[in-house]
Amino acid sequence: MTVSPELRTLPTFPAFGAPRPASPDLLRSVFRQHAAGVAVITAHGERPVGFTATSLNSVAAEPPLISFGVGTGSSSWPVVAEAEHIGVHILGEHQAELAATFARSGADRFGAPTRWSRGPEGVPVLDGVLAWLVCRVVARVPAGDHRIVIAEAIAGDPAGGGRPLLYHQGRFNALRD
Repeated sequence: MTVSPELRTLPTFPAFGAPRPASPDLLRSVFRQHAAGVAVITAHGERPVGFTATSLNSVAAEPPLISFGVGTGSSSWPVVAEAEHIGVHILGEHQAELAATFARSGADRFGAPTRWSRGPEGVPVLDGVLAWLVCRVVARVPAGDHRIVIAEAIAGDPAGGGRPLLYHQGRFNALRD
């Protein structure tokens, strides 16, 4: 295959400005434009851990698999790295403060006012969420300074009701009518 001479250089896009080289800042800037659902991932080791995630994905229906990313430098990673089971919680628009608590470094994530109980396999399950799953971890895939965790759903409840919480432009938001 040959490349046409005009394809050997990056084109300019006058309506949008010149392309920038890839960098962590560029990636963050681009993904601020992407609205994402907000979830909290929990696990239990010597103590419960959890973090806010916007990287949650449905992977397959058969078997029922999900995935999410977690930074290896996060305080939750040592427990998630060893956990056989994790909890996945889909947050509602009324839970922006809960999302912020689980996103904040050094926060007492499971102290008051967070309400939770032990669910299947001892996994911390948060109260009042739109939906939750308990999943068995099947893989942890290295991806830069993160790991992509793939897990199979073994139990859950989709009956929370309400509207989802979104993350966009660096803030938690609700859907608009």
